[in-house]
Amino acid sequence: MSSYKNILVLAPHTDDGELGCGGTIARFLQEGANVYYAAFSTAQESVPSGFDKDILKTEVRAATKVLGIPEKQLFVYDFQVRKLNYVRQEILEELIQLRKKINFDLVLMPSLKDLHQDHKTIAEEGLRAFKQTNIWCYELIWNNLSFNTQCFVKLESKHIEKKVEALQEYRSQASRDYMSREFIFALAKTRGVQIGSSYAEAFEVIRLILPQPE
Repeated sequence: MSSYKNILVLAPHTDDGELGCGGTIARFLQEGANVYYAAFSTAQESVPSGFDKDILKTEVRAATKVLGIPEKQLFVYDFQVRKLNYVRQEILEELIQLRKKINFDLVLMPSLKDLHQDHKTIAEEGLRAFKQTNIWCYELIWNNLSFNTQCFVKLESKHIEKKVEALQEYRSQASRDYMSREFIFALAKTRGVQIGSSYAEAFEVIRLILPQPE
């Protein structure tokens, strides 16, 4: 973990990054890494009635703050939900701009096998932009037809608690089953059991680049 200093989390929609790897983000930050978070759609068209259309912009700022990501390291774009595949070139250009600004050691993004069209678009363009970088794909099991658990990050209960606290900031999304504390802890426990740990998050490895010997 200590070899990764600058980590970029790619979230198709606000909350995807926390759902997929919130515990890992919490651990990286605890160990002193710089974590950057890029959300590509605030899903205004999907906001439940009773909430302001831009509520997810407020919620993602609050959630990433809970995790410990500085606001200057949060990038929020306004691409239209469910139509990211129509603007993939613009998304790729934004990713390349981020790559030029910061030398990332690791990119965390959705699985290339994710069924949601927005998630798949971000994964594909993320791979194009960061093909010379370490890339791990986080799981969103309600969208993954299959998922190869090739990499596990061991976590403690405090990391999962931080993930739950961050997700609680998404009040507009609270009705979704996968937002519940019970689900978050159950999945982390399941992944932990696979490797003999109390808790864990699992990832697919797309790129793993070993550092040069000192």
